[in-house]
Amino acid sequence: MLKVGVLGAGHLGKIHLRLLQQSTKYELVGFYDENQENGKKVAAEFGYKQFDTIARLIHAVDVVDIVTPTLSHYKCAKVAIKSGKHVFIEKPIATTVEEAEEIIALAKEFNIKGQVGHVERFNPAFSAVKNQIENPMFIETHRLAEFNPRGTDVPVVLDLMIHDIDAILSVVKSKVKSVHASGVSVLSQSPDIANARIEFENGCVANITSSRISMKNMRKSRFFQKDAYISVDYLDKICEVVKMKDAPEIPGDFDMILQNAEGEKKQIYFNNPEVEPNNAILDELETFADAINNNTTPIVTLEDGTEALRVAYMIIDSMNRK
Repeated sequence: MLKVGVLGAGHLGKIHLRLLQQSTKYELVGFYDENQENGKKVAAEFGYKQFDTIARLIHAVDVVDIVTPTLSHYKCAKVAIKSGKHVFIEKPIATTVEEAEEIIALAKEFNIKGQVGHVERFNPAFSAVKNQIENPMFIETHRLAEFNPRGTDVPVVLDLMIHDIDAILSVVKSKVKSVHASGVSVLSQSPDIANARIEFENGCVANITSSRISMKNMRKSRFFQKDAYISVDYLDKICEVVKMKDAPEIPGDFDMILQNAEGEKKQIYFNNPEVEPNNAILDELETFADAINNNTTPIVTLEDGTEALRVAYMIIDSMNRK
């Protein structure tokens, strides 16, 4: 079992603490929170050991789980890596691309492993269909959330949209060619609603919409590729795969047949995989433990987190130009 310590005991930090304590792959040593009063409350309520300095916590563990505000990710990761500790960093990996690239360089220099907390990669609905997403050419995503003051210190692109950016980059094996985006600030100082159109060099287009002032929550993606349509509902954890193949010469009574203008006939059929329920946060933490113990590549690498951040800033820059 790997000894792990958590930096940050806010809303998400408390979830990480609970799951790490349950995990069979980690031994939870304790946590550090910059707000000592909050730390005392968490320690008293749940019984976790509270450390009085970051340095003491880092010294006591093999893995540092960084669940602090984004602004301090770089500082925390730098100290942990230079101490030879593996790092799990909540998304986004850092405040700037330059900070993220330095984290990558340090990880290589000190020969440690790192993973970024893009949790939707572990969503069971996405996991169930990911292997069927092959060369998508049009992608549409909607990530809408009711207003929550937590997270409004950053634009909605870094708060919500970055989840979909990472998922899209994981299935589109091509470089980003151009980005066109627009955003509106409604309640916050930074945009609360954003839409981005990402064009890839291979011709794929992704249309992404995110909002944090909606009346209801929605987290859906649709992937269109030759002879297939795949939808993922991250919120309700359901997926649908609609495929097409050449129609049989003599269709069955219940076969769904479409005919195009050229007279070609296609049969529509459903190939919906079973969605295995899971705890996505626990999965991402435990697969990181596996990567460390087996010396394999983490599922969401530091490079993946950096590329998602880079594209997020391309979107923000496009909005700022308008």
